[in-house]
Amino acid sequence: MGLTTPRHSRTGMDRLAVMSGYVAVAAVLGAGVLLVTAAMLVRRLLAPRAPHAAKLATYESGVDPVGEGWAQTKVRYFVFSFLYVVFAVDAVYLFPWATVLRNADLGRASLVEMAIFIGVIVLGLAHAGRRGLLRWV
Repeated sequence: MGLTTPRHSRTGMDRLAVMSGYVAVAAVLGAGVLLVTAAMLVRRLLAPRAPHAAKLATYESGVDPVGEGWAQTKVRYFVFSFLYVVFAVDAVYLFPWATVLRNADLGRASLVEMAIFIGVIVLGLAHAGRRGLLRWV
């Protein structure tokens, strides 16, 4: 019995065609790394260097620092940001649902899911209002 090659042996071009997606991703990643490296090297070569004590001093928004680095912040601002995130997620979920609402295949299950979702949002809003988090003054 002689050795025969398998019927579906691939040539180098066939393998390259299969790997072309990976080659493209590798090329883009390589080009990105090359551009970042080149930009950092050019910055290092061309940027002026003049370290002074004034340049090395800490500042914030152009104001000289006064006192310690620690300062208390009001938690209220974080609560406002969390409320914003809740309502942003609400909008992100409601708008696509409303555009697909014309489809008759959604049925009652989708309507019940949306009612539960809106109920949870309203419950959170009522809780925030009861705790006084919605007072702006």
